[in-house]
Amino acid sequence: MLSMPSPSEPGDLPEALRPYPVHLTADPPRDLSRWLWLVKGVLILPHVLVLLVLWPAFVVLSLVALVAIVATGRYPRGIFDVNVGILRWSWRVGYYSFSALGTDVYPPFSLTDDPGYPATLSVDYPERLSRGLALVKWWLLALPHFVVVGLLVGPQVQWQDLDGTRFGAQIGLIGILVLVAAVVLLIRGTYLRGVHDLVLGLNRWCYRVAGYASLMTDAYPPFRLDVGAEPTSASTTGPHGS
Repeated sequence: MLSMPSPSEPGDLPEALRPYPVHLTADPPRDLSRWLWLVKGVLILPHVLVLLVLWPAFVVLSLVALVAIVATGRYPRGIFDVNVGILRWSWRVGYYSFSALGTDVYPPFSLTDDPGYPATLSVDYPERLSRGLALVKWWLLALPHFVVVGLLVGPQVQWQDLDGTRFGAQIGLIGILVLVAAVVLLIRGTYLRGVHDLVLGLNRWCYRVAGYASLMTDAYPPFRLDVGAEPTSASTTGPHGS
């Protein structure tokens, strides 16, 4: 008799169903205020100040991890957990504010996982990493994805008024969709579920690239848009970054 492959083995799943090591999820929007998003830019200022400190630290720690991976083939677990925490913090703030506007629950000031918060991010810890890939994946191999992410997040646009005053704006596909959701929320009091699922998928693409480029995995990010819930089954298996 022919034996069927076990669906619990990620390697046996079709590519479209294989879980990526960077897991980004969010609860569907519920009980959103029509107007609160108008002031969230002010409300997130304390988080912005913290992230302005955390992200330079993320870059420095990633460079330390690069040296460690080249030397030992392992990502130092302590550094890994801190960097995953910074990505997690950023996603929670983004989901609350202008990466999604998907919740009115104020983000916690914490690097650790909070299963009760509507937005979560975790990364499977890699026991071994390629020493050679560590030298090229964060800039050369990730270049195609950087182009895509640039379109999703948005290019910086600048213009000059007649009196010489310079203005600037940055809006990509994610920003446009979130703006549409915000206007509909203001008018109808509801968040369009289809827009939410698409915004979640686009953010998932961005954070997968961030995890790959910051050396957290050797698995190349897929060129696919996983909207809504993550691909099934094994997406919750394996150790996650704390």
